[in-house]
Amino acid sequence: MTAEELKSLQAPLKAQYRERPETALVTLRAEGRVGQNVTCKIESGKARVEAGLHPATGGDGQSACSADMLLEALVGCAGVTLGAVATALGITLRDATIRAEGDLDFRGTLGVSKEVLVGFKQIRLHFDLDTDASEERRANLIRLTERYCVVYQTLHQPANIAVSHRVTSR
Repeated sequence: MTAEELKSLQAPLKAQYRERPETALVTLRAEGRVGQNVTCKIESGKARVEAGLHPATGGDGQSACSADMLLEALVGCAGVTLGAVATALGITLRDATIRAEGDLDFRGTLGVSKEVLVGFKQIRLHFDLDTDASEERRANLIRLTERYCVVYQTLHQPANIAVSHRVTSR
């Protein structure tokens, strides 16, 4: 896709969102159902994934770990955003690899230590770029990728999460 094709694809959407801001608010959904052997089958409308316990918490490694999925979502979003920004800026990427690494102390998750927080202590996002772009253009590319990557921004500045429940019977 060229920069012109991307801009022409996005131009009507940008105009619509400027004129009618309420149309820019879209609710994304994912749903899961608790399965056997401490798993949860997740359907996001794209594919079905079965999440389960990480081996460090007693899982057998056969199901996807939700923490791994979070890192995968970050890599996917950052990769798509990087490609879109590079296209918009006219930066040719011959190749690009995006990696995310996160450190978890499972003592928190397993309740072994109340002093250890549950969740990632640190996440590192790496970009390996094969490009002739100058250092300044590469820095701008990464800065704009960070700015427009939904998952990165959500992790960087967490959203408010409302939790509710209801009882259902079959």
